Amino acid sequence: MNRDELAAWLRLALTPGVGNGAARRLLAAFGLPQAVFTQGEDAWRACVTAAQARALASLPEELDALLEQTWQWLQPDAEPARAIVTLGDAAYPPALLATEDPPLLLYLLGASRFVTDRPFAPPRCLAMVGSRNPTAQGADHARQFARTLRAAGLTIVSGLALGVDAAAHEGALQGAPDPDTPATIAVVGTGLDRVYPRANQDLAHRIARHGLLVSEYPLGTPPLPANFPKRNRIIAGLSQGTLVVEAALQSGSLITARLASEQGREVFAIPGSIHAPQSRGCHALLRQGAKLVETAQDVLEELRLPAAAAAAQAPANATPPPAAPAQQEVLDALGFDPLGLDALVARTGLDAATLQVRLLELELEGQVARLPGGLFQRVGSA
Repeated sequence: MNRDELAAWLRLALTPGVGNGAARRLLAAFGLPQAVFTQGEDAWRACVTAAQARALASLPEELDALLEQTWQWLQPDAEPARAIVTLGDAAYPPALLATEDPPLLLYLLGASRFVTDRPFAPPRCLAMVGSRNPTAQGADHARQFARTLRAAGLTIVSGLALGVDAAAHEGALQGAPDPDTPATIAVVGTGLDRVYPRANQDLAHRIARHGLLVSEYPLGTPPLPANFPKRNRIIAGLSQGTLVVEAALQSGSLITARLASEQGREVFAIPGSIHAPQSRGCHALLRQGAKLVETAQDVLEELRLPAAAAAAQAPANATPPPAAPAQQEVLDALGFDPLGLDALVARTGLDAATLQVRLLELELEGQVARLPGGLFQRVGSA
C-alpha cells in the first residue's frame, strides 16, 4: 500500500473508542478507510454511535509519529522482511477472516518468502499452547509433539510465551525443514519492534528466519496485560485445531481452547498426573469434550491428514535406547510423577549416594529431569 493508504488504515485503527466491530461496519458501508474518511459525521452515525462519529472526525494525536515510524519499518530492504496485511487484502488469512473478531491489521515479520511472496500460505496450522511453568515432562512433550507434527507438514502456531509456547516453537524449528511453509508462527501481544519476554529474544530471531511473527498491535506497543488474552483469538483463528499440553485451571491457554471451540475448530488435550496443578486445565477440557491425545498421530488422524500421519510414523515411534538394568530399576521406581530423593531411597532400597549417581546418568541421557525443590521426574517419549 502507499503512504496515504497506510495513514488511513492507521487512523481507523487508532481512533479512540472505535473498535474492530465498528471499524468493520464502516468498511462494509463505505469501502476502504480512505473512502470512510471522505464521509461526514452524519453518514458515520448510520454505522456507529454519536461519540464514535465525533472521534472519527479528529486525527489521533499519535498518528503522524506512528505513520512515519511504520513507513520506515516497512521499507523493502529491511531484514527480516516486514509487511502489513489489512482486512481488505487478498492475502489476509481466510481461516482468521472467518472468525467473529478478525483484526483490522496484521503486522508481519519473518522470512521474505513467507512475508512478501505468500503470507499465510500454509493451509494446515496447529496451535500449541500451555503453561508458562510446565513440568519437565510437559515441556518435553511440547518439543516432541511440535517436532513430529512439523515433520508431518503442519505449521505450529503459538504465543512466544515462556514455558510450553517456547518449547513448541523450539520443537517446530527442529522439525524437518520445508522451504514452502513456515516452521512456526508466533502471535505476540506487543508491537513487532519489541520482543517479550526478553528471555525469548534469540528464539524470536530464529523464528523470523524460518517462520513468521505476527501482531495486531502498532509498533511501539508495550507488553500490556490485556493484550495477551486478546491475541489468543488470533492463535486459535489461524489454526485448524488447538493442542493444550499443560494448563492450570485459570490458564490463558483455556481461553485459546474455548475460542477454538467457539470457532468450530478441534480442541486436543494431553492428560497428565492427577497430582500436578499443570494438568488440571487439560483434565477439565477432556471432561468438556476435548480429544484426548497420547501421540502426534492422534492429532493428525483427527485432522484427517492420513498422508501426514504416515509421514510422522517414524519420528512418532522413535524411542530412546533401553536403559541398563540398574538404571531401569530407578526409572521404574520413579514412575512419571515428580519424586524426591528420600522417597526413591525408600522405594529402591539403594543408598542416597548410589541413587545420585544413577540419577545423574539418566539426566545426562535425557531420561530424567531435575526439578526445583530437590525433585526428579522421568521424561517419557511423546
